Amino acid sequence: MDTQQSSDVMRPVLDAQDIARVLTRIAHEIVERAKGADDVVLLGIPTRGVFLARRLAAKLEEITGTKIPVGSLDITMYRDDLRLKPARAIGRTEIPGDDIEGRLVILVDDVLFSGRTIRAALDALGDLGRPRAVQLAVLVDRGHRELPIRADYVGKNLPTSLRETVKVQLQEEDGRDAVLLGQRTDRAAGQQ
Repeated sequence: MDTQQSSDVMRPVLDAQDIARVLTRIAHEIVERAKGADDVVLLGIPTRGVFLARRLAAKLEEITGTKIPVGSLDITMYRDDLRLKPARAIGRTEIPGDDIEGRLVILVDDVLFSGRTIRAALDALGDLGRPRAVQLAVLVDRGHRELPIRADYVGKNLPTSLRETVKVQLQEEDGRDAVLLGQRTDRAAGQQ
């Protein structure tokens, strides 16, 4: 099944307004929980997590009046499936101000599924320094954890079956904002 056909069987779960609304809510939750945002650093997990982190930083700045450092955390070499899927392109890690020591680092990703991506992110973060605390913000939590990891901030809890797939589209990468839910094809199952 090609990409066009598979996108035809996917149904929208969140649209652009929904995504903007949940990011605003998450930003307010961060400010409330952190009692401000003075020592907050946002690190997005490529690709869509980086765009979400930038959007969150803008919303946090609107709320607090403080510019929030935002960067990206490449987890490629920390993944536990490297030998199963070799020959991956290595991305870039960008730490704002090159320092996370003693800061509240909030990892930002689009979908939380098995927890393996976040485990890899924690390993990568450990090589960069020692934050005061690490929290996790995700646009969608679809369940099915394989590791004891949970998000501190969730845009939408979306219970799914293992036969379903969740696709996040963001304007910066895909030309529109949407979260789509569909059935996995055998081909798609092998790719995720």
